[in-house]
Amino acid sequence: MSDIVDLRSDTVTRPTAGMRAAIAAAEVGDDVFGDDPTVNRLQERCAALLGKEAALFVPSGSMANQVAIRAVCEPGDELICDEATHSYNYEAGGPSALSGVSIRPLPGQRGVFTVEQLEAAIRPRNVHFPVSRMVIVENTNNRGGGTVWPLDAVAAVSAACRTHGLHLHMDGARLMNACVASGRRPTEYTQHVDSVSMCFSKGLGAPIGSIVAGPRGFITRCHRFRKMFGGAMRQVGILAAAALYALDHHAERLAEDHANARRLAEALATLPGIRLDPATVETNIVIFEVEPTLGTAADVAERLRARGVWVIATGATKIRAVTHLDVSPTQIDRAIAVFREVVKSR
Repeated sequence: MSDIVDLRSDTVTRPTAGMRAAIAAAEVGDDVFGDDPTVNRLQERCAALLGKEAALFVPSGSMANQVAIRAVCEPGDELICDEATHSYNYEAGGPSALSGVSIRPLPGQRGVFTVEQLEAAIRPRNVHFPVSRMVIVENTNNRGGGTVWPLDAVAAVSAACRTHGLHLHMDGARLMNACVASGRRPTEYTQHVDSVSMCFSKGLGAPIGSIVAGPRGFITRCHRFRKMFGGAMRQVGILAAAALYALDHHAERLAEDHANARRLAEALATLPGIRLDPATVETNIVIFEVEPTLGTAADVAERLRARGVWVIATGATKIRAVTHLDVSPTQIDRAIAVFREVVKSR
């Protein structure tokens, strides 16, 4: 079907013609030996962009987070995060399986917890308890609906982490979305965290790859665990070239995705059987609930798909739609028309 509007995720983007040309022209070497010049250039650029001493290119956002956790924590330690955080929900139990780390989830609001909740969760030093070692904030928060962490909230959590000797990691898979939405530079957020990850394969439109950045010694440990977890790559400059192209050409345009998401949200909020507050749509993720009159979320998603609009049911009543590089304003108009048709048909 040529007129499919694929709103399942911003990971479905395909390389543009310009990105494909950059991939084809990439100078490569063996990254395991540290001599892929395009990878080295990407890592140096990202370290500067994120205000950190060093950075490491890895295959995925999950691996970026997992090597960060393993670089900081020892088996029996505990990390603290919001209950909506990606590392807790969508990384296949990686913290426990790969690092022997337990997770203490906090019931925040749309992926954002308070400093008071954090301080109440920090374990006292006692032989009976795991050691509180690490805190993760996800910015933007996917499960929360693309929520942008307020800068003052990040700063407050950072101050508490410093007081209690905790490592603060930012899962910045969609950090550039947060920056474009808030008008902040990446370093305005990352100055408050010890380490940060960022994906190239989501809204930035590259086919694969993420970065993890932090102090040089931390990145040295991440490098070791990237190897241990099977993430060492060889002539990977072809992928680093795509990431560099994405940083050059696809960061500022994220504002278009945000505008498309808001327009979709405003239209959906007017439809009977759909519960959605458009004010909660801060970036490119639209999460809404369907009432029983429309059926289950899976039912609604199936009816939409049959008409060429693809979304994901994330629960019995919840559906997620994500705008991205490959979705135009015209396609948003088509998606809105299909939603109206599906609602009317009930």
